[in-house]
Amino acid sequence: MDLIRHHVAGQSTGSPERTGPVYDPATGAVQAEVAFASTAETDAAIAAAAAALPAWRATSLIKRADVFFRLRHLLVERADDLAAIITAEHGKVLSDAKGEISRGIENVEFAAGLVHLLKGEHAEQVSRGVDVHSVKQPVGVVAAITPFNFPVMVPLWMTASAIACGNTVVLKPSEKDPSAALFLAKLYEEAGLPAGVLNVVHGDKVAVDALLDSPTVRAVSFVGSTPIARSIYERAAAAGKRVQALGGAKNHMVVMPDADLDAAADAAVSAAYGSAGERCMAVSVLVPVGDDVADALVEKVAERIAGLSIGPGTDAASEMGPLITREHRDKVAAYVTGAAAEGATVVVDGTTQRFEGDGFFIGVSLVDRVAPGMKVYDEEIFGPVLGVARVASYDEAVALVNASPFANGTAVFTRDGGTARQFEFDIEVGMVGINVPIPVPVGAFSFGGWKNSLFGDSHIYGPESVHFYTRSKVVTTRWPDPSESQISLGFPSNH
Repeated sequence: MDLIRHHVAGQSTGSPERTGPVYDPATGAVQAEVAFASTAETDAAIAAAAAALPAWRATSLIKRADVFFRLRHLLVERADDLAAIITAEHGKVLSDAKGEISRGIENVEFAAGLVHLLKGEHAEQVSRGVDVHSVKQPVGVVAAITPFNFPVMVPLWMTASAIACGNTVVLKPSEKDPSAALFLAKLYEEAGLPAGVLNVVHGDKVAVDALLDSPTVRAVSFVGSTPIARSIYERAAAAGKRVQALGGAKNHMVVMPDADLDAAADAAVSAAYGSAGERCMAVSVLVPVGDDVADALVEKVAERIAGLSIGPGTDAASEMGPLITREHRDKVAAYVTGAAAEGATVVVDGTTQRFEGDGFFIGVSLVDRVAPGMKVYDEEIFGPVLGVARVASYDEAVALVNASPFANGTAVFTRDGGTARQFEFDIEVGMVGINVPIPVPVGAFSFGGWKNSLFGDSHIYGPESVHFYTRSKVVTTRWPDPSESQISLGFPSNH
């Protein structure tokens, strides 16, 4: 059986002493083993990144930009191959995998503009004969710890900005679908990135802890669940590192009485069940305002669910693939089977749908009359389960959303511009959609939530990533006439 190894300083490394299985989620079969890095192996990757840092930092901005222009070309050229790798290990349908690659390319395009992004500021004559300028310099070696649900897009969110800013990176992808990260590392090097600038180590908590504890690693980027995000933030920040740790979500979609209900139902089904609900921006709670709206929406969503095609991601007829593991599938099913006991109404029970073979498939579920205090409402399910939380008014809808401990994304569907503007003003969530169910910002903006959806001050990719991956240095300059030199113990003033 194939062993998936690490990629360090341009070479394949890693012993088979500790490994984990890599499944084909569509069949349930183990298709490969992935090497789990020891502390020593992780330290070796960190050392390789540190060794590559001086030369990469000194590389001209134009040459760095050229790497990203070439990388974009290679990603487009190899998109089919990369999508096949994603589908084989994650399970998502090929069209979804290609969409993920496309959104990742946006971040490569943003990074290609680094000459503009890394400009500092200058002011002359701030005092007599004194000028001041600022520069942005890389923080150093960066750790990137990425989730299973976007094995290409999220690594590109982190690595593109970090590398463009002059840093070197150790990437620790999910051990559940590790091969896409290796493919990306090789594309980077084919595009001209020197060996050692981007290194990939696979593994579990051992590798993560080594990255968090290493004094050489100066910044940590993470995307995953809220408990782990909080833990990583606390541990890395205590070690003096910069941290951006993006956590979980419970995204609400508010539907006002004036909304186009057919369009809202289409959007809800697409946003709740796309990629089997394994998206941190998936709509997991539908919030219709008024029982008439709720009744109509539940009926329309249920009708659309009946027509969904679930099957292997490689099948062009499939609209939704399997979940990532058998254990995750069973956990998702438990939320649905326990919902009725909590007082909710299971309208469509996807756990009863049967599939051939041993793949990690589950049907989609629709659960009406969910409310705070129920597990099916409170917790991030990360699967194809859409809850319906009925409210009587706009104010009640806003209060419901704002009371959630998560604040990643939300949306409102309405035809009224005043309502939309007020929602944008009132809502306490990091990313908001107006008639857009999954408001993931384009690459020129930044991605991130509030509250328990983000630990740290900086959102990921876009302009905020430049701030995160650089340190500002301010230089004050004077070229005085030697005859003007004198001793003064007073506090300098700018006059």
